[in-house]
Amino acid sequence: MTSDPDRDRPADDAPARPVALVTGGSRGIGRAVVTRLAADGYDVAFCYRSRSEAAQSCADASRAAGARITATPLDVSDSDAVRDWVESTERQLGPISAVVTSAGIVRDSPLIRMSESDWHTVMNVNLSGAFAVCRAAAFPMLKRRSGSIVTISSISGIHGNVGQANYSAAKAGVIGMTKALAKEVARFGVRANVVAPGFIDTDMTASLDGEVRESAVRRIPLGRWGTAEEVAEMVSFLVSPRSAYVTAGVFRVDGGMSL
Repeated sequence: MTSDPDRDRPADDAPARPVALVTGGSRGIGRAVVTRLAADGYDVAFCYRSRSEAAQSCADASRAAGARITATPLDVSDSDAVRDWVESTERQLGPISAVVTSAGIVRDSPLIRMSESDWHTVMNVNLSGAFAVCRAAAFPMLKRRSGSIVTISSISGIHGNVGQANYSAAKAGVIGMTKALAKEVARFGVRANVVAPGFIDTDMTASLDGEVRESAVRRIPLGRWGTAEEVAEMVSFLVSPRSAYVTAGVFRVDGGMSL
C-alpha cells in the first residue's frame, strides 16, 4: 500500500505539522514510534518491507491523531529506492525534520555455523539500510540547518550476544556511524542520537520460549521486559526540541540490564 496524504490534508489556515520519516514502521518498535510521533503532532512517512495489512493498521491508528500518513513498501538496503522515497516524502508532506531508522531483521546462529548469506542479509538491512536513510535524509536537513536523526541500535551492539554475531556487528556499526554523523552535522544545527533497546516485547521476540524469557528477566534489574511504547517515549524526546542540546548520545532502554 501507498497511502494518499491528500485526503488528510489540513485546512489552508491550519499550522503546518512537522514531518517525520520512520523505517520499519509496520510492526514492533517502528509502529510504536509512528503512532507516538503522530500523537506528538507530526505527519509521518513510514516504510515497511512486506506486511501491508499491518502497515494499513498502523496508518489508520496514526490518522486517528490527525496526522497525514504515507506508508510505502521499501527495501531499505536499496539506496536508490531510499533516495526516491525521501524526495517523494518531501514533495508530499513537506520538509523532513525527524528521521528514525527502525528497520531490522535477525538471522541467528553461532558464528562458526553462520552462512555468508545470513551475515550479509542482516548487515545490508540493519547497517547499510540505516546508512542509506541517514545519507538521503541528512542532506536536505543540512541545507535547512535543522533536524534530528535517531537510529535504533540494541544492547547487542554494545555487549554482543551469543548467536547474533551478524546482528551485534550491525548494531555496533549503527552506533559508530551515528556518532560520526553527529560530529559531522552538528555545526549545521542537525542532531543525531542512538537508542539501544534491551529485551522488548515485540513480534520479533514473541517466538522465544518461556525459559529464555525467564532467563532474560533474571538479568534485568527492573524485573520485566520493556514495551515498544517505552522505546518510542525515548525517541519522542530525542526528536523534539526538548532535547535540543543533546547529540551523539547512546540511550539504553533496557531496564538496567547494562549495569
